Amino acid sequence: MDFLGILSQTASWILRPETIAYALATMGLAVHFGYGGLLNFGQAGFMLIGGYGYAISILSLGWPWWAGILVGIGASIIFAFILGLPTLRLRADYLAIATIALAEALRLIVQSTMLDDVTNSADGLGGYHEGFRSANPFPPGTYGFGPWTYNEAELWIRVFGLILLGLAIWGVWALMRSPWGRVLRGIREDEDAVRALGKNVFAYKMQSLIIGGILGTLGGVVLVLPSAVVPQVYLPSLTFFLWTILLLGGAATIWGPVLGTVIFWIVYSFLGLFLPEMVNAGWIPGVTPSQMGVVRFILVGVALMLIVIFRPQGILGDKRELSFNARK
Repeated sequence: MDFLGILSQTASWILRPETIAYALATMGLAVHFGYGGLLNFGQAGFMLIGGYGYAISILSLGWPWWAGILVGIGASIIFAFILGLPTLRLRADYLAIATIALAEALRLIVQSTMLDDVTNSADGLGGYHEGFRSANPFPPGTYGFGPWTYNEAELWIRVFGLILLGLAIWGVWALMRSPWGRVLRGIREDEDAVRALGKNVFAYKMQSLIIGGILGTLGGVVLVLPSAVVPQVYLPSLTFFLWTILLLGGAATIWGPVLGTVIFWIVYSFLGLFLPEMVNAGWIPGVTPSQMGVVRFILVGVALMLIVIFRPQGILGDKRELSFNARK
């Protein structure tokens, strides 16, 4: 067993575009749930809008890559209104059901053959990278060291993603220290009390949904920069992974989504490499490598249960910020 090779491949996930994209989307989920108390189980829908909005605006409309990002943001705002107007007055459990249903409906729509000319249905979209790559400020060459060695295109994707993530961290930090953020936390704790003070609770919830959705959209854009837009990526399991990351790092924290994402991908990728190698080495007879690879999904589910039971506030969380029981 090449244990050093497994560790090297695992370490490479720290700066993978998927890691940065998940951190962005989880930051948006922190705005929804950690600070606003909104049980949004449809964050995958916002990521889908980011990916498809970016690709379609370039391929079908011929717009530049930066305009594609703006299109995704605009589409996510519209989707947030469609999602929020009928659901934000619902109780937490009904809100969760409604959001996951609408996100899944959106995935099925882009995957259907009736939009084949636009979305290419189940095959997804590709070939939209030229504009973004032509904006690369790095000259051709090899950068980095060890498992973090990239060519100029790979480095540009990571630097751009990290810039977006840094702006997201700063933006959420500034918002939550503002009067708006304090009102949002008050809504999470007791929305009736905030309403009694004359605040428009519904408007604050909608603003929270829009801001968190935009962050999810930016995560969706970063996710599709290296390869293609494929509808099967946006399954409900994507939202499940984001919730695992959020609860692992800490729901009502600024750095929790980042730390949770790094830990999640390190463990997830390590198990995906190590468990099949255990079978190949003969340590677990009677099991195929593909079967053993599925075990990591089981372990992620078990880990989520243990987090909720023994440390529901997450690694960086504070019990005073705990919001599982904040919504009625």
